[in-house]
Amino acid sequence: MTTNPIRIGIVGTNFVSDWLAEAAAMLDSVKITAVYSRKQETGDVFAQKHGIKNVFCDYESFLSSDTIDAVYIASPNFAHCEQTVSALNHKKHVLCEKVIAADSGQLSSMIAAARENGCVLMEAMRPAHDPCLDVVREQLAKLGKLRRVVLDYCQYSSRYDKFRAGEILNAFNPDYSNAAVMDIGCYIIHVAAMLFGKPRGVLSSSVILHNGFEGAGHVILDYGDMKAELSYSKITESVTPNLFMGEDGTLTLGKITMPRDMKILYHHGSPNLGNAGCEEEIIPFTPAENNMIYELEDFARLCREGCVEHPYLDASVTELAIIDEIRRQNHIVFPSDR
Repeated sequence: MTTNPIRIGIVGTNFVSDWLAEAAAMLDSVKITAVYSRKQETGDVFAQKHGIKNVFCDYESFLSSDTIDAVYIASPNFAHCEQTVSALNHKKHVLCEKVIAADSGQLSSMIAAARENGCVLMEAMRPAHDPCLDVVREQLAKLGKLRRVVLDYCQYSSRYDKFRAGEILNAFNPDYSNAAVMDIGCYIIHVAAMLFGKPRGVLSSSVILHNGFEGAGHVILDYGDMKAELSYSKITESVTPNLFMGEDGTLTLGKITMPRDMKILYHHGSPNLGNAGCEEEIIPFTPAENNMIYELEDFARLCREGCVEHPYLDASVTELAIIDEIRRQNHIVFPSDR
């Protein structure tokens, strides 16, 4: 098992690719060695910014290059499946930006290609790899019987002002397999899948904008004696924390993609704190400046171990199954469905 860094080629040059390149620069386990862009000028600018030696404008040449071991795909959602399968068939591991696929059928074909080629496929889902999620798991036992979970991630899109002014950019165009559930809701759906697994049932309602784009949604996931309520939006902003409500206390957690604040409010006082009455316990943890480092470290480890089957991929399968049902219930249709 080599200790050399996993050499990653980036597909796409948007701000998310910038974040990943910045995170990679903090680590010894990975190194960005190439970038693919449809335009040479755009690729050159990105490469110069991040000190990347190799720029490709032909995807086949990029995948055939011996300068990369793996590919990070940050292209629009509709391109994820085709680009991922091509990379896997070139024996390249793939870290695919969320949402990993447009539907479960696409994800199944991606997983099949990963297995056939013995390559790692992983969704770039920051909360799933942030150590904060392990802290949450540890703290849930203090809450008693868990009865209700509220996950809220609403982020007013920087492109929504133009939409309101009459200009529809790609971020609000369903033809690119875009929807609030694909861009925003997937985060909290994936976290629910990681923590609680597959729900017994899904009940959802969406806000559909005039061009057929889903702008926001609310979902109830049925876990028997516990219900999880998920709210997501690209047209409003969250101001409330995420909540894990048990019979003995409630855990509160800040923004799901970059959690920073966590505490427990005990209904009858904490035996750990020796207090009576409703008491507050601050849960300490140190957030990362750029928590993409955690997904990169896990991805590099899986690649070194040749671990094609892993729990992060299982959570993506559950995530997509939930998203499929949300789309079915709210008639959210993409060109790839036809």
